[in-house]
Amino acid sequence: MTTRALLLGTALAFACAAAAPAAEPSRREVGQIVYDQTPPTPPALQAAIAPYYNARSAVFEDWLDDGSILIATRFGDTNQIHRVIAPGAARTQLTFFKDPIGVALAQPKAERFVYLRDDGGAEYYQAYVRGLSGPETQLTTPGTRNSDFVFASDGKQVIWSQVTAGNPDNDIMLAPVDAPQNRKVIQHGKGANAPLDLSPDGKSLLFSRYNSATFVELFVLDIASGAVRPVGPTDRKVAYRGGAFTHDGRGVVTLSDDGADMARPVVFDLAGGAMRDLDPGAKWSAESFDLSPDGAVIAYMVNEEGYSRLVLKDVATGKLLPAPKLPLGVMTGLGFSPDGKSLAFSLSTSTSAGDVWSFALADQKLVRWTQSELGGLDPQQLVEPALFRYPTFDKRSIPAFIYKPAAKPGKKLPVVIQIHGGPEGQEQPSFNPRRQSWVNEVGAAVIIPNVRGSTGYGKDYLNLDNAEKREDSVKDIGALLDWIAKQPDLDASRVAVVGQSYGGYMALAVAAHYNDRIAGAIDLYGISNWTTFLKNTEGYRRDLRRAEYGDEREPKMAAVFDKISPLNMSARMKKPMMIYQGANDPRVPQSESEQMVARLRAQGTQVWYVLAKDEGHGVAKKQNAEAVRATEIVFLKEVLGAK
Repeated sequence: MTTRALLLGTALAFACAAAAPAAEPSRREVGQIVYDQTPPTPPALQAAIAPYYNARSAVFEDWLDDGSILIATRFGDTNQIHRVIAPGAARTQLTFFKDPIGVALAQPKAERFVYLRDDGGAEYYQAYVRGLSGPETQLTTPGTRNSDFVFASDGKQVIWSQVTAGNPDNDIMLAPVDAPQNRKVIQHGKGANAPLDLSPDGKSLLFSRYNSATFVELFVLDIASGAVRPVGPTDRKVAYRGGAFTHDGRGVVTLSDDGADMARPVVFDLAGGAMRDLDPGAKWSAESFDLSPDGAVIAYMVNEEGYSRLVLKDVATGKLLPAPKLPLGVMTGLGFSPDGKSLAFSLSTSTSAGDVWSFALADQKLVRWTQSELGGLDPQQLVEPALFRYPTFDKRSIPAFIYKPAAKPGKKLPVVIQIHGGPEGQEQPSFNPRRQSWVNEVGAAVIIPNVRGSTGYGKDYLNLDNAEKREDSVKDIGALLDWIAKQPDLDASRVAVVGQSYGGYMALAVAAHYNDRIAGAIDLYGISNWTTFLKNTEGYRRDLRRAEYGDEREPKMAAVFDKISPLNMSARMKKPMMIYQGANDPRVPQSESEQMVARLRAQGTQVWYVLAKDEGHGVAKKQNAEAVRATEIVFLKEVLGAK
């Protein structure tokens, strides 16, 4: 069958779905993916999609003591840990697994590192300490979920967070690296505890307790006695991000939004409790930071309308220090070298896949360590997005980016709206093969809005969609549809909405509330019923999600959930839909997608259902990503009438 014949046949199936009697669903398996009532991808389209996912990036993980670095990058099907001994040197692969390895932390005073590994995306991470040429030792107890590893300065002990299945409380563990069987609990769980830093003398631990995106507590634990004392005020809710002891151990550096809308670096005196602000009046939020080994310099990333800016300051005086001027893009990973002379980070732009750089503090020299490939993509075809804002129902201004293909005289562009997950997330202009493929292969304008509840715009904006205000963020998409209708080059009759995780809920809600204004929707592992989601999500996440979404055990909130759950609004969803799910997803279980598929099909709505048997919350494997993203494009071409 030709590509054109296939597309016409699928379009006819869409048109006839409501009128035709229900047929037995066609089902086929290709590799680890199950396609249910989903047509195959034409070979020509599959070939066109491949270069987008052949492109690879390099992400900074950590420095080794010898001045080489650990990075995460992909040569095969998944990201693995590699070592690069010098700028421009080869990437030497250190881990070899079918599942991705994306976190590595170097062990001080040793040529070893700890990395995390799960099975099929289930997120029950086990930790292993490994030499650069092997062997490796498992640090953690099977059946537990482990994260947030911190080494002692001499590298002999390691501390981390551990949680068991169904349990919302994280214990903090300590173990000798060379005798992990002697691991012990040093802080019993009470919420989402995570170690941050050990004091210079190794006697105290700084740890955080995450209650919600706007309420994170800091504590100092005396390891010998078990005594715990809070850092900062206790009479109000503050959100802290990260933390480190000062060089003398008498203070703590962290990012705080106390008394301000934006998070910025501050220093606490542990003895008296006084707070010193390193960036008073900050206009944009700081996102992450690192301290130089001598504690003299802080480096932190500021998020300005989605773009990253690197700032360096003297900790003692708050004086601004020289920092590199970087291309417009998004930074990840930030770390000083063990000698404190250089700072490493990753940088991705809309048109470059992402690489690792270092900045020398003495001579302000910026050095590129890796040169990642675009996988055969023509860089001239990659689109730089434009930042814009649009008005919404309560007169607020909603930020968004738009990617546009080359204009064709007299032709209006179809539109794809992609909504991020979280909801405490943010769409940023980093390299994204999916968006670029929608521009080039579908011929669509792609809009990525940051509706209320997104991070990056201050805590007031973050709180605008909490609990019973959940559907206000859906109204922000309605306002975006209004904006699209007013644009001379955009076709308001050909709009598709795409979302994953919480964004999947948003896509479903938009499909219900604005059915007559969209052509179709793609829901990837989205929440279809708030009550069943909160009951079935993994135990270590449940209370944290209740803090954001509301508690289904409270009658008032249960009534709200009953009203706003997409499953209960399915009768309004008449337009074609594609639903994707990872079978091992611990966050949004498979049952959320399958109950939505069953309900829509029972009422005659056309649904393509795609299930990956070896994935969790996302699509982590390259082979699966190519297959799922190609199916998305076939779907978008159909519903948007794109050629």
